[in-house]
Amino acid sequence: MSFLALLKAELKALLTNPVVILTVFGGVVFYSFLYPLPYSHQTPREQKISVVNLDMSQTSFKLERMVDATPQVYVVRRDYSLEAAHQAFLQGEVSGILVIPEHFYKDLLLGKSPTLSYAGDASYFLVYGTIVEGLAQAGGTLAAETKVAKLVLDGEPLSQAQNQYAATKLNLKPTFNPRMGYVDYVVPAVFILILQQTMAMASGLMVGTQKHGRGYWSRVSTSKLMLARVGVLTVIYYLLSMYYFGASFSMHGVNQLASMGNLLSLLLPFLVSSCAIGLWVGAVTPRRELVTLVILISSMPLVFGAGFIWPVEAIPSAMVWLSQLFPSTPAIKGFLTINQMGGDWSDISLPYSQLWLQSLAWILLAWWALKRQGRLNNHH
Repeated sequence: MSFLALLKAELKALLTNPVVILTVFGGVVFYSFLYPLPYSHQTPREQKISVVNLDMSQTSFKLERMVDATPQVYVVRRDYSLEAAHQAFLQGEVSGILVIPEHFYKDLLLGKSPTLSYAGDASYFLVYGTIVEGLAQAGGTLAAETKVAKLVLDGEPLSQAQNQYAATKLNLKPTFNPRMGYVDYVVPAVFILILQQTMAMASGLMVGTQKHGRGYWSRVSTSKLMLARVGVLTVIYYLLSMYYFGASFSMHGVNQLASMGNLLSLLLPFLVSSCAIGLWVGAVTPRRELVTLVILISSMPLVFGAGFIWPVEAIPSAMVWLSQLFPSTPAIKGFLTINQMGGDWSDISLPYSQLWLQSLAWILLAWWALKRQGRLNNHH
């Protein structure tokens, strides 16, 4: 069987397999719209909170109004005990709680530092961060106002008091996430993981479909079959990757700073190793449906292990080490560096080398597993 005929047979096998077609084209295109949809507004606003005012002074009511005026939170309840606010939180009526302690106004007059207590739903990072940001902003504004008033009473000119209420001043300028949104932060990295996982599923499902049958795949060598399958899937995923890095990123307003040549060069070892992973999974799993299950289960550990959602220092070292065996980890670092941060090719030389080493290792592992599977089939 000629190599050209083998390529045609592989392409036909892919296009006539509804499960593979749904995974490759349906999965990639579907996720390009579905995943960023909940975060289209970038940052949450007007999170519902309850205020527990144990001071009931004019100044504490002023703080309540300042909190309600921030864009981050919206005061929907005023409870008279922490227990009532806690119950409202557990029942989902509010996402956060602000507690103004007793003697709040008295402590301010005496020059003491009263403690405001915040609570927020930390199961959603953005919601929790938004609530804390809004409450801290209102509290900090009132503290600054009180400090300035005290300095003026002590004889400081108003212009100097306004500049001296804090020891330092912040001048925040977001560098790689100018909109400070979730889409710019996570979506580019997750899209790379989606490309890896769907490609691994596709190649693994093709192996699983053909595992117990006889056809063109049983009449060619393992090396020739792998070369054809990796070649066909790589070309298809080059096109899908260009859709992600091109039209999809443009649609969501994500940075596109890398040149076409750099993107194509970095994609090659990433796609080859992703395909080889699927070939290996398809060969070692006893049933075709297990391919999808195994790859889906691995997605969450790979997301956290890559270090863009959760600090690497806070992840168990064994999990970090295992994540380095998969192409998504160095690929995410490489693509974010050149496409979102505007880095040079020299900045990704280490991830690029790691991807080629992974490609070689996974191809050898897949070849061994497919060869072993072929011998078992011939034996039976």
